Amino acid sequence: MGFGPLSWANTLLSTTCFAAFALSEHHIERVIAPRQGTSGGTLDLYIINECQDTIWPGLVTQGGSTGPNATGFKLDPGNNKTVHVGADWQGRIWGRTNCTFPNGPGSNGACKTGECGALDCRQAGNPPATLAEFTMDGGQDQSFYDISLVDGYNLPLAIVLLPNGVQALQKLDPSGTNPSCVGSIGDFAGSDFNPYTNNQQFLGTNSSSPIDFDNKVTADTVSKWCPWDCQVDTPTSQGDGVYPYPDGNVARPAFNPCNSACQRYHSDQYCCTGANEARGSCQPNYYSKAAKSICPDAYSFPQDDQSSTFIVPKGAEYQVIFCPGGRSTNIIASNKK
Repeated sequence: MGFGPLSWANTLLSTTCFAAFALSEHHIERVIAPRQGTSGGTLDLYIINECQDTIWPGLVTQGGSTGPNATGFKLDPGNNKTVHVGADWQGRIWGRTNCTFPNGPGSNGACKTGECGALDCRQAGNPPATLAEFTMDGGQDQSFYDISLVDGYNLPLAIVLLPNGVQALQKLDPSGTNPSCVGSIGDFAGSDFNPYTNNQQFLGTNSSSPIDFDNKVTADTVSKWCPWDCQVDTPTSQGDGVYPYPDGNVARPAFNPCNSACQRYHSDQYCCTGANEARGSCQPNYYSKAAKSICPDAYSFPQDDQSSTFIVPKGAEYQVIFCPGGRSTNIIASNKK
């Protein structure tokens, strides 16, 4: 199965001024209780499929007074769907791949990645799945959001902030608010990638305030970043089930989702649980280091807050774009310089 961009210039936004980025503790798995007085109104999430294949987005609620009006649906290439959530919603969005629902939308189904029980998701998606995570009202008039690879990687994903008429959000520079993670070779652009030719826009930015892309990763790197033992489709081995080391001449699949080390081995060390749960006691493992090298703005392990969380004034709406194309962003590290 090959995933690739259909277009990079449509469904995009332009605003101006200065960027806000994350420098404080936050992770979406920390459920925030609904607050009195903050639950009024709804916000729109625009979910866009720029992949070459059909996907099945899923949504799950982790907090807030009003969940989404749709928790799962089919989305063909080039199509989009608007989902409404409460202004204090906390939850996650992901894309499922290769799904079948033989007995209709309400029946049990099967997906290669991101499976959640039915077309309308009954639970969080099974790993691996690239996540877009949101806390619409995180207190102090702020919202938190991030791209997470903590549950593994299955699809490229970008988040584009829409100011929604909020003055404080309109002042933000979109080059500092719109992260992207491109970890699949079919969606990856070369080091000379320039999405701004002929006055085009990309991820809500333009040539007057261009987004910071990672410039270290090569096509060879992005095709091999997933650790050998974490690949969902383990390549055929040579001789008695023994893999050559290093990878030898065994070819990797053209598209291969990647499990996290936590999902692969279920250890406290890799999952940041048990003795490794306290803040500061868990370090990035070999999977999370590989994931971070490919997607610098994405969560790579549960305590990766400082280089992964975006914090903005509350009230924004968002585009969640699957297979945005181009290269991964490096926004937070660039803004720290």
